Amino acid sequence: MEYRGGVLQPWLEAGAPESEAEPPAIARWVEVLVDCPGAQGLFTYGVPDTLTVAAGDILSVPFGSQQVGAIALRELTALPDELQDQPLKQVEEVVSRGFFPPTYWALLQRVADYYCTPLMSVIRVALPPGLLGRSQRRLRLCPEAMPAEAEAFLSGPAQDILARLRGQKQGNYSWQYLQQKVKGASRGLKDLLQRGWVESYLEPPTLSQPKRQQAVTLIADFEAQELSPRQREVLEVLRRQGGDLWLTELLQLCQASSSVVKALAQKGLVVVQPREVLRSDRGVAVEADQPKELTPAQAEALRAIAPLAGYAQVLLHGVTGSGKTEVYLQAIAPRLAQGQSVLVLVPEIGLTPQLTDRFRARFGGRVCVYHSALSDGERYDTWRQMLSGEPQVVIGTRSAVFAPLPRLGLIILDEEHDSSFKQDQPAPCYHARTVATWRAEGVDCPIILGSATPSLETWLQLRSPQDSRSESAPEPPRYYLSLPERVQSRPLPPIRVIDMRQEFHERNRSIFSRSLQQALQQIQERQQQGILFIHRRGHSTFVSCRSCGHVIECPNCDVSLSYHHTHADATPLLRCHYCNYGCPHPTRCPECSSTYLKNFGSGTQRVVQELAQLFPELRVLRFDSDTTRTKGAHRALLSRFAAGDADLLVGTQMLAKGLDLPQVTLVGIVAADGLLNLADYRASERAFQVLTQVAGRSGRGEDPGRVILQTYTPDHPVITAVANHEFDSFINAELAEREALNYPPYGRLVLLRFSSLDPVAVQQAAEAIAEALDTPDAPYDLLGPAPAPVLRVARRYRWHLLLKLGLQDDVMLPDVTLLRSLCPRHVSVTVDVDPLNL
Repeated sequence: MEYRGGVLQPWLEAGAPESEAEPPAIARWVEVLVDCPGAQGLFTYGVPDTLTVAAGDILSVPFGSQQVGAIALRELTALPDELQDQPLKQVEEVVSRGFFPPTYWALLQRVADYYCTPLMSVIRVALPPGLLGRSQRRLRLCPEAMPAEAEAFLSGPAQDILARLRGQKQGNYSWQYLQQKVKGASRGLKDLLQRGWVESYLEPPTLSQPKRQQAVTLIADFEAQELSPRQREVLEVLRRQGGDLWLTELLQLCQASSSVVKALAQKGLVVVQPREVLRSDRGVAVEADQPKELTPAQAEALRAIAPLAGYAQVLLHGVTGSGKTEVYLQAIAPRLAQGQSVLVLVPEIGLTPQLTDRFRARFGGRVCVYHSALSDGERYDTWRQMLSGEPQVVIGTRSAVFAPLPRLGLIILDEEHDSSFKQDQPAPCYHARTVATWRAEGVDCPIILGSATPSLETWLQLRSPQDSRSESAPEPPRYYLSLPERVQSRPLPPIRVIDMRQEFHERNRSIFSRSLQQALQQIQERQQQGILFIHRRGHSTFVSCRSCGHVIECPNCDVSLSYHHTHADATPLLRCHYCNYGCPHPTRCPECSSTYLKNFGSGTQRVVQELAQLFPELRVLRFDSDTTRTKGAHRALLSRFAAGDADLLVGTQMLAKGLDLPQVTLVGIVAADGLLNLADYRASERAFQVLTQVAGRSGRGEDPGRVILQTYTPDHPVITAVANHEFDSFINAELAEREALNYPPYGRLVLLRFSSLDPVAVQQAAEAIAEALDTPDAPYDLLGPAPAPVLRVARRYRWHLLLKLGLQDDVMLPDVTLLRSLCPRHVSVTVDVDPLNL
């Protein structure tokens, strides 16, 4: 490992010995990167004789008064001259061995450099929670050292600390907690420590531990043994099951108590011992599935993908329902047969149950899931299972791009256009599509980007590569593969656009047009199923007083509170969709005390309530982030809908993320305008993608589908393009506008986000950095600083500063360390490279 100009150059090989006759020298020191805020650079530690440490190991080391996690970067057989006479602390233990191979380390370093983020921040994203942790300073009573009536000799803070420790069952508290609760805690603690009445100690970090379970193994013949009928029954069951079972499973099968097994162990017939069991999301049992017959377009795409061995980029552009998933499955099978693993990335957790069921039906237990909704233990065990090197398919969301698969043979990004692949906060603000491309390049494997509505960046790069290639750099093989028709030649659903202005003129005050009402009535009569798409969750967008015009706003954010009303008997609530603040719906206006409060706008809750009034016999399920907060909620709701427990699924943009619901014949888009009028240069692209994807949920089964799209702007270019399924013409017009403004994909953006509790300080910090960046020779255009579109969120005031750069590789971003040094400590600055949300 070399340290050159502030950039770590990773070569994680231990190196060959100088002579074959001489054994390699044993490393007695190691350079590490520690997981501690504010710690910069590398630190050297001694290696005890009882430990063996190699580059790439995850360690636990003392750092100041803490015990922290660290990554071993380079082994040393001799100390540098400047450290020869210095006492060095020693490594405490090896938490995990050999996690970082060279290509993986290079990927993490590249992410840190490109996204202007400390390397340790990237490592925290890559590792499962809790693997790297810090110790905690705690205080405990020493009752044997305390005299009677000790309080009489103490100051007020010391008495307070003593009383709290005595009132705690174990007689100890964290120092952080006591500092928060006791005024003058430092003075009080000093008093108690000098008297020896309390003790300060460090609690080591709690690491995720393997889960262990008791297993029973048959070890001797029992035919000639004198046994009770119950004991013989247990042994017979154990033998029929192969002589090895989990204890709980054996007791359940035999309806026996643990004392029976204990007696058999004492007779020497069985051994009961703890054994590790992996915690993982194994899903529900699914029926085995065989490869499907491919359409000509699918077969042609598979023929192009199958021979790819090295790094190549593939855009699989297929209309909704064209069978992209089947192409994925048949492309994966030979990779597994060759002993390679495959990484499949999806935009959101809601997609994973349906997708994993299809993959498990094809590949069985070789499929595992990795995303943030798993418990820490499940993520830890799944992560360790990936390290085994066994061929497997890992399906996950954004963070799974860092899954530690040693033999990676293929990467797939399904719905590659989706904005959920981009992380906005906390740092690193990475895009999984970009990182996945780097990873495929590093391990020399192909990457498939699949979508019915590709992003402009991917389209320009892979559909028209001549527009984006650099003449100086060699380009990887690039393929554009098209699936222009649905499987079994099913037609794309016709899209009927309803002008809601005309509905209003004709005195229809309902949020449902007459055409949509008629269609909902028909699916009820024909026992079919449908989907209603609404842009927002909740009941209403905002609550306003009709007397004075006052809009009820969040006390923590500069946004209106949304009205939530789940059912007739529930208490109406107002909730902030930014900070989650909530309060009961007031009976009077806070400004003028008027009782005339009106709810405006429509959300999923209001739509469900109106459906109940208009179609009381229509069975409705709501599918949004409010109803899918708990673990397994996505699967449960979709399973109920697929089983026919509901006629209508009402939801937000989660419905647009690749769900395959063959029984749906109707899609109703209640209000498309909410997607069109956002203050963002990507608004048209996003609106086209969402509306096209939602419309594509219809008609995927035997019965033909139809789409009813309600809007107040039927002549909008996006609405026209969606209604006519005109992807090429829309994307070409959008690209022309982006090129004229030098916006991505023809340019690059870097967004600096400032936030603070102090509105003056955050503005001054933004202006100071803008002044420092505004130099005559700057290779970028500076826009701002300006208040964020929502100035205040969770009591923090926010300002933005935007840099517009060209696509040249040699354009260097500003020094982030220097930028942060210009900000006061109470003003935070985040660098978002290639932001999707401005």
